[in-house]
Formats: sequence, C-alpha cells, structure tokens
Amino acid sequence: MTFIVVLTGGIGSGKSAAVERFAALGAAIVDTDVIARELTVPGGAGIAPIRAAFGEAVMAADGALDRAAMRRIAFSDPAARKRLEAILHPLIRAEAERRLGRLAATDFAYALLVVPLLVESGGYRDRVDRVCVVDCPEETCIARVMRRSGLARGEVAAIMATQVDRSTRLAAADDVIDNARGFGELDTQVTALHARYLALARQRR
Repeated sequence: MTFIVVLTGGIGSGKSAAVERFAALGAAIVDTDVIARELTVPGGAGIAPIRAAFGEAVMAADGALDRAAMRRIAFSDPAARKRLEAILHPLIRAEAERRLGRLAATDFAYALLVVPLLVESGGYRDRVDRVCVVDCPEETCIARVMRRSGLARGEVAAIMATQVDRSTRLAAADDVIDNARGFGELDTQVTALHARYLALARQRR
C-alpha cells in the first residue's frame, strides 16, 4: 500500500510552490485541483451536470466551465456552492483514488495528495498517513492572491470566508510548512520533510 501524505493549505499559502519542490525531489503528486480542472474542460465529466445545474451562464464559448463566472456565483451563494461541490467532489475523489491506486505498482516511495479543502470537506483524512499544512499569515495570503489573480481584496476575502480559519487548519496538521519566509526557507523545510516521509515509507514496507 502506498504511503500517502496529504498536503493542504488556505488560498495564497503557497501550496503550489511546495508541491513543485516535493515533485522535484521525487514524490508522486496527485493534485485534486488539477483533477478539478480536467473535469471542467470541454467534454470533461463535470461539464454536463454543471450545465444542467447552473445553465449556460457558467459555460465558456469553447464548452469549458467559465471559472470566473462560476466563482462569482459560488462565493456569493452558499447554496450554489454546495450544489457545485455535490457535483464535483465525488468525481474528484473517485479519480484521486484511481490515481493513488495506480501508484502502488510504481517505484515512487510515497504519494503527495494535494487537497486544498481537506479540512472543509472532511474527506481523505482517514485514508492517509500524514497531513502536511502549508501555512502563512492571512495578510500575506491576501496580498499573494491579489497579485497573481488580479482579484479585489473583497473577492479574496469572500473566498477565504468559505475556508476554515488558520488555527483550525493547523490543528489538523501532523507537519507544518511555514511559507512566510521566502523560497530558500521553503526549500529547506520541504527537503527535510521529504527525507522524513521517505523514512516513514520505508518503515511501512
């Protein structure tokens, strides 16, 4: 059975940078955000049920999900967000499980399962070996998201309001990556955790 580390963190915490470093060190990556995007490209498995639930207003001209339009609806209407999650979350979870299952036949020592809304969804925790949280002060997260996405502060705040607070997320962690101090420090922490996960995976075997 593959040793599985689930990595999570709030929006703007720097999960992508941490994942890139884990991948460079040799971890197998199963990213639920990537799966979600694959489900919502033209012809993706999520497109038909989303169109049925929300109509053409959330569809782009090429048949993909209009992510900006969907985001505006989902983060302004909790009921709409729950409908979207009810469509996508089971599809994402099933595909993540398939990918993790395939890793059992590979040479990867462990898998890094990336689940941004781990604590919020309540899923996955009982099927993984470690929970790693990428952490960052809230103001730093807001500034990062505004800079990379062009969203207004209020839009970022609305997204963050749908996520658990920082202390709740940290309480779920077995390991914490402090991503407030630059790439060099991030690299040091990820390298140390990678070595730890390799050792734990060897013990499992």
